Amino acid sequence: CLTLNKRGALIKISRRFCVAPMLDWTDRHDRYFLRQISRKALLYTEMVTTAALINGDRERLLEFNADEHPLALQLGGSDSRAMAQCSRWAEEAGYDEVNMNVGCPSDRVQSGRFGAGLMATPEIVAECVGEMAATSSLPVTVKHRIGIDDQDSYADLEWFVRQVSAAGCKTFIVHARKAWLQGLSPKDNRRVPPLNYERVYRLKQEHPDLEIVINGGINNLHDAFMHLSHVDGVMLGRAVYQDPYLLAEVDQKFFSAEPRYLSRNAVLEAMLPYIEEELTRGVRLSQLTRHLMGLFHGQPGARAWRRTLSEKANRKGAGIEVLEAAWDCVR
Repeated sequence: CLTLNKRGALIKISRRFCVAPMLDWTDRHDRYFLRQISRKALLYTEMVTTAALINGDRERLLEFNADEHPLALQLGGSDSRAMAQCSRWAEEAGYDEVNMNVGCPSDRVQSGRFGAGLMATPEIVAECVGEMAATSSLPVTVKHRIGIDDQDSYADLEWFVRQVSAAGCKTFIVHARKAWLQGLSPKDNRRVPPLNYERVYRLKQEHPDLEIVINGGINNLHDAFMHLSHVDGVMLGRAVYQDPYLLAEVDQKFFSAEPRYLSRNAVLEAMLPYIEEELTRGVRLSQLTRHLMGLFHGQPGARAWRRTLSEKANRKGAGIEVLEAAWDCVR
């Protein structure tokens, strides 16, 4: 995807491999860390609501490090004017894409009239997309489910996509499970409804003009790569958070590019200046190291690495020496 933003800068995005927006997980510290492992993967922020941006500390909520590019902001909301305003702020802040959340099934999200419940009202999503596209030159994308509750046929999904694409959205990130809005927790909604990858494949087959990115239950790079025979891109979430070093193979496998660093130790060494700088800004060590827990997943000493960080990073005044002590467990 190539676009010019309103400042005349060329935006180049590939959604061939994406890291999913994950609430409380993909904050700016995690994204900076993941970018040390992969230069090419498209990263997404946590979902940020339009109400939070309009009424809260917008500068803090939109803050990111320039090294995080390519980077997309995910918005939660259903008021088209608010979505448009926040899209304009996203462009001014320097994001590369703005994404609308139409997939989260939590009660809190439903009460705010956004998330997966909006699949029942594609006309509202279309109105938001149209206003967002008219206000900002950023690519506008939508992340959604294959259905909700009893509104879960292929015809329902296709109707949703048809209406929203007519409003200007050309990229759909499809979680290949439906969502039960009542009776299942957000956690259960990520694993209980069965996966239906074939439905997402069919969507791409019948709409070749649209970019379709598949999400849901993809736990390794082999499976991710196989999906590319049917769709344009893949999105992984928890698999990356739990084992972030799997991104080390992404640049070469998915983009034919050289990996950024050749070892976990090199990644950690690259993180040290960032961590030291953030500590001087008053960020607690635990806010930074919680994202590093899985770096040595499956390696000798990984348990001692995690235990040291868990037990010591939360202590008052904890500094870089705690990270060094944990590092000694794995080197």
